[in-house]
Amino acid sequence: MNNAYLAAGKLHVMRLGRGYAWFDTGTYDSLHEASSFVRTLERRQGFKVMCPEEIAFELGYLSADQLLAHADRLGRNGYSAYLRRRVEEGANA
Repeated sequence: MNNAYLAAGKLHVMRLGRGYAWFDTGTYDSLHEASSFVRTLERRQGFKVMCPEEIAFELGYLSADQLLAHADRLGRNGYSAYLRRRVEEGANA
């Protein structure tokens, strides 16, 4: 695939700095490896990996009230508790 983009002059490369990880998830084993990596990060760091609501909140696309309302619609679970916690942490930052 990369060669096709290269031949068409549409391949753009960007070097990823520290804090990024790339996993090719084309096999069951590699998908499991990526899943385990994300799970370990989330558990050890206490943050979700690629949480769209959190990103929107941090970029100012969602207000604290909007994020809390969304968390309420999700019900009582770990994900909605995480969103509420991010609002509290953002208010204290």
